[in-house]
Amino acid sequence: MIAVILAGGYGTRISEESGIRPKPMVEIGDKPILWHIMKIYSHYGINDFVICCGYKGHIIKEYFSNYYFNTSDLTIDLNSNSIEVLKKQPESWKITLVDTGESTMTGGRIKKVSEYINNETFCLTYGDGVANIDIGALLKFHRSHGKKATLTSVKQPGRFGVFSLEEGETKIDSFMEKPAGDNIGSAWINGGFFVLEPEVLNYIEDDSTIFEKKPLEKLASEGELHAYKHTGFWQPMDTLRDKYVLEELWKNEKASWKIW
Repeated sequence: MIAVILAGGYGTRISEESGIRPKPMVEIGDKPILWHIMKIYSHYGINDFVICCGYKGHIIKEYFSNYYFNTSDLTIDLNSNSIEVLKKQPESWKITLVDTGESTMTGGRIKKVSEYINNETFCLTYGDGVANIDIGALLKFHRSHGKKATLTSVKQPGRFGVFSLEEGETKIDSFMEKPAGDNIGSAWINGGFFVLEPEVLNYIEDDSTIFEKKPLEKLASEGELHAYKHTGFWQPMDTLRDKYVLEELWKNEKASWKIW
């Protein structure tokens, strides 16, 4: 299965870091948060990634182009101009890096990588959030309801897309991206970590389509969007404060998302 990761936005709310690199390349520990996300998927056997690049996408390409040598021990003989790899820590990853444009919206980015999805069920998530989510259980849940889309629902007040979800139900009846104000109590919010059928691509019109608006709203109204309820750890990295929170958890070996 392929995991598509949205990694092309400007990250304006964390401009202290994103001014010099794309937000998915901001480090937690000594690795970009993008790497942490990929490790979560890899733990569940998903090692084929399509990364939607945009703003400063060349930095992501350079990182993975040099990944093999940068994670290996080397002997470099300058006299013979040779390099010997002594010890390596390879990941079983196949990574397709696609330039989806700096100004393209989330839906447009997904549409632009459609040729690499192979008309199959695929995973999708944002390149700036981690969770101790059970991807295997998420996939099982998606297959059980037989609809076109599953998103992972988490609890956090304000700032994110909210939707109605009846007690004991998983079918989403309505979806609203970023409602006005933060007074939404303990509403379920969109935590990313989607599982999507290829038909979802037909709900995306062009580069200007925001996936969290018309596509998800229409899927919800048609009864084709379900929520996988995740009550464990989930944390986005929207601001510098969020980065410090994640950094502190990693440093103190309390990083709940480190399931590998």
